[in-house]
Amino acid sequence: MQSAPPALAQPFSVYLDLTRLLATLMVVLAHVEYFGAIPKGAWGLVPTVGREAVIVFFVLSGLVIASTVAQQRPSAREYAVARLSRLYSVALPVLLLGLACALAVRAFTDVLPPHGYVLDKLYVYLPFHLLFLGQHWNLAEVPPYIEPYWSLNYEAWYYLLFGLACYLDGRRRILLVALALALMGYKLWLLLPVWLAGVWLCRRSRGPWLGVRAARAGWLASLALLGAWVVLRLEDPLRMAAIAWWPFPELPLGSADRFLGDYVVCAIVLLNFACARDAGFTALERVAPAVRLLASYTFTLYLAHAIVIGLWLALYPHAPDSGADLLGLGAAIVASTYALGTLTEHRRHVFRGLFAWLLAPRGFMAPAGKSGA
Repeated sequence: MQSAPPALAQPFSVYLDLTRLLATLMVVLAHVEYFGAIPKGAWGLVPTVGREAVIVFFVLSGLVIASTVAQQRPSAREYAVARLSRLYSVALPVLLLGLACALAVRAFTDVLPPHGYVLDKLYVYLPFHLLFLGQHWNLAEVPPYIEPYWSLNYEAWYYLLFGLACYLDGRRRILLVALALALMGYKLWLLLPVWLAGVWLCRRSRGPWLGVRAARAGWLASLALLGAWVVLRLEDPLRMAAIAWWPFPELPLGSADRFLGDYVVCAIVLLNFACARDAGFTALERVAPAVRLLASYTFTLYLAHAIVIGLWLALYPHAPDSGADLLGLGAAIVASTYALGTLTEHRRHVFRGLFAWLLAPRGFMAPAGKSGA
């Protein structure tokens, strides 16, 4: 492996946590409108940046994981335990909760849960979603009430691909990386450059690129570019162009149909992160404890808020134009996130111990401490 980069040194790591928190809130706001809890357009362009927030997650994920591997140099087993515990400490409880809520709604109300057909074949769909297969090739599956789950189907397989590339060498690396890519399919290929952009930024972070003033100017420029992107709705023509240019009509783009726009947003995010790293935002260190505490619930909030919105709309006579109802929904999301997060993200050590035990008898990658990267 290369020498450890200083990419996540203070206060940049606090900035990334704050970015993760704000991006998660943008996804929540987007879904509040998407599911009809507020009238369409009531909040202007604010709810339209949910996709951009997911692209932020992808770039940030590649950056953080590559930095962690380069700095801490975990063994293959340690890497697998860390990634599996990160995913399943939240995905497994929330998936089971979403399925249970959908079963209850179908049994006790006249409301049909979204993707309710999953409930009739849980023996198929439960392992299917636990293996994060929902976006492979021409599949487009998400669990009931958990629309954000689609992005985990990308993240989980990018984790696997990165691990194979880092911890294997020679023919094994070529063969297993090729096999993983073949299983992933074209949608995951199209967004893989976005995730790898974060890895690239980590590998290029060997020292300051810019002075503080230039970095802060670049950081402001990145925000201006993102604002122009949203206000001018530049994603729409690129989305139509991507669909028109796609040469395989029998293979629908689905969740990857914005890939051209995703590349533009990725470039803006890279500029933002590169400049933020050198901008010297030392004031963030004063609020670091609060930011880190709130950021420690973001994965739970990202997955679980859709369940809360779905149940609220299914069981409560919500009025989209009622401020009181909207406040009640917001309070329900906050309370549920806190309760679930205490049992999921904040109990990650339980899953870490479980996976450490499961993986202890055998090494399925390279021997501990070796790397082909």
